[in-house]
Amino acid sequence: MDSRIMQAFQKEITCPLCMKCFIDPVTLACGHSFCRPCVYLGWHDLPDHVTCSECKQMVQKRNFKTNICMKKLAAIVRKNSLWQFLSFEEHMCGAHKEMKKIFCEEDKNFLCLLCSKSQEHEAHKHWPIELAAEEHRENMVKKMKCLWDKYCESYRNLTMEMLIMGSWENYINLRREAIRVEYGKMPATDYEEEKHHLERLQKESKDIFEQLKESKTRMAHMTEMLRGIYEEVKEICHRPDVELLQVTTDTWGFRTSMIESMQLYIVQPVNPELSTGPITGLIDRLNSFRVDITLCRKRANCHVFLYGELRSVNVGCDPPGASLVTPTSECFLAWGTQTFATGRYYWEVEVGDSWNWALGVCNDYWKKNRNYKTDEVEGLFLLGCVKEGSHCTLFTTCPLVLQYVPRPIGRIGVFLDYEGGAVSFINVAQSSLIHSILSCSFSPHVNPVFCCSHI
Repeated sequence: MDSRIMQAFQKEITCPLCMKCFIDPVTLACGHSFCRPCVYLGWHDLPDHVTCSECKQMVQKRNFKTNICMKKLAAIVRKNSLWQFLSFEEHMCGAHKEMKKIFCEEDKNFLCLLCSKSQEHEAHKHWPIELAAEEHRENMVKKMKCLWDKYCESYRNLTMEMLIMGSWENYINLRREAIRVEYGKMPATDYEEEKHHLERLQKESKDIFEQLKESKTRMAHMTEMLRGIYEEVKEICHRPDVELLQVTTDTWGFRTSMIESMQLYIVQPVNPELSTGPITGLIDRLNSFRVDITLCRKRANCHVFLYGELRSVNVGCDPPGASLVTPTSECFLAWGTQTFATGRYYWEVEVGDSWNWALGVCNDYWKKNRNYKTDEVEGLFLLGCVKEGSHCTLFTTCPLVLQYVPRPIGRIGVFLDYEGGAVSFINVAQSSLIHSILSCSFSPHVNPVFCCSHI
């Protein structure tokens, strides 16, 4: 091929980030192409929208597809470089003075055609060198994809662990205060029971935090190791064909076995869960404020789900025309017909053994401005439950706080103290406190609200 044409090819199939021939190239929405590993490694910690290094356009991170045309062009350029390398006299077969075009899979040697048919090698598996190199490279790319998925999983777990650790002390303080406030409302406070609750909270919180620290250390080591191996395999893939094929069996075999073992074992995050003991007389006291709640007949389609690393939650209505409710799903948002502007009230909601629900009270103006993230709007005081995989997460809003207590099954009690500026959630079956949202700002009226998105 003409050298000028090959130089043009070489320029077009060179990744602007690593300045090497493409491996597994992907093309962004702006039209520029990069190696997939370069994109992954360079953009992993960045927001959903990033700036293309070539044209400075904002592009969205998404599931990139391999650019097959660019991939084939890269293979052509590598093949041409291979032939140029093999054409030098020092790479000719010493016995037959022919170019060594054949790769012997068994002993990892390069052979000329005549040597490959000799008695010594005739029983071995032979490949044209360029095909053998591309096959090895493709196998490595496939392992890299699996390796990157495991790295991302480990990175997410580590991020979650650090998020929990960063908020753990504050959460324990909130729970300690809620328990004290609840016992302070009892007509005859059982000081021994309260003391037992607080001592158990202190011990469990300390033990869990130690588990979190140990788990974080293991996760950080695992995450760093996965990324290191990924970068190492990336560099092997970028090697010229001859060097790639000369990676010794022991070296690559060790790395392969390590990758496979690490794919099977990823350190899982600690699932912290504090016990919640019963509070004697709690349900009897709350029943004195019992009211019956009637839901509005008009219901709205809605979602209940969490955004990235459980930092914010969305509870709101779908835009008009959204197709959500199907014969296999039940998704709705409903308000109580009652409006409260003073006093104390208690009601119970049956959630059974379900998930993806939220219940509580909302300020009147929130009903008119719904479809917001709850960390961006005040006046929505909820206890919610969402399921991610096999794990259910409890949370409360205003502010958004993850709750590390057992998921309630059956009936949940909601106690509204308008003048006291508090909403409490009760596990009725256990007669225990789930959480109290204190220092609430109710203005001017509040309504009971219930949201369910169980598919």
